[in-house]
Amino acid sequence: MSRVREIVLARPVAGPPVAADFEIVQRPTPAVDAGRLLVRSLYQSQDPYIGSRLRGRHMGEPAPAPGESLPGFCVGEVLESGDPAFEPGDRVVGEMGWVEVGLMPASGARKVAAGVPASAHLGVLGMPGLTAWAGVTQLAEVGPGDLVSVDAAAGPVGGTVGQLARLLGARAVGMARGEAKCALIRETYGFDAAVDLNRSDWIEAYTAETAPGPTVHFENVGLSVLMPAMQRLQNYGRVVLCGMAEHYHADTPPAQVPVGLIIGKRAAMMGLVVYDFYPRWEEWIALATPWIQEGRLAFVEDIAKGIEAAPAQFERLMRGENQGKALVQMSEA
Repeated sequence: MSRVREIVLARPVAGPPVAADFEIVQRPTPAVDAGRLLVRSLYQSQDPYIGSRLRGRHMGEPAPAPGESLPGFCVGEVLESGDPAFEPGDRVVGEMGWVEVGLMPASGARKVAAGVPASAHLGVLGMPGLTAWAGVTQLAEVGPGDLVSVDAAAGPVGGTVGQLARLLGARAVGMARGEAKCALIRETYGFDAAVDLNRSDWIEAYTAETAPGPTVHFENVGLSVLMPAMQRLQNYGRVVLCGMAEHYHADTPPAQVPVGLIIGKRAAMMGLVVYDFYPRWEEWIALATPWIQEGRLAFVEDIAKGIEAAPAQFERLMRGENQGKALVQMSEA
């Protein structure tokens, strides 16, 4: 019987995940049954929410036990199908874990059309891109005349937020840590300005770049950025709370936003849970695909090669060292 390799937890995760928390195991190649697909993974997606999920801190979902399959999306090729809607050779994206070859529920699989790189369906056309589209267009309703600020702007969510804002006629100011990421924000994503959060005077720089104040702020990091942004928000501004990455692994009470500041700004503050927008995924893909093909919507990928590289790549993501969408290439496309 043939066997496949899979990444699982080697031990319970007590803090921000590190490479030593994972191990490679070998399992028999699973048999295909009705309603599932046997898929060869091409690219495995690594996303910040998985760090919380591994500690049982994400949307009430339990943490996987050591040895169990891990959460995560992949894009891959169907080898065998237990669903008549799919055939061997189809390329699909869906949840399958950190495995070279595995089973994917057909009910959660989407076929990947040609025309853009398959890996894009894990980033700009995947959950990160859908998240950006939902926050910018459906919650904040960004349009001409808006000034949008977003942190973690070198990542796949933040980078797409700023580009969408500009495509919709708004100005975009991004924040990130380090000049390399700020250069990516300006030169690749085309933001109007970038602010380096590593600078001691970043608040002054942010204030100058967003004068007379943002009308929309898209939050991915946490209170260290959210509070200065809120204080400079224009009256009747909109705030989208997408992520609070700096708080995910803190053993302290949940982050709190002063109610008085929201009232004083007459602000609308909206929580974004991307799962609400899964039924509209094809709408985003149809909108974004021509933009990608025309060069109007850029994306950057940080790719490690081989299943052996997945644990270290995930630790880099948890440390914020990735440049763009973090991926692991599991096999040749």
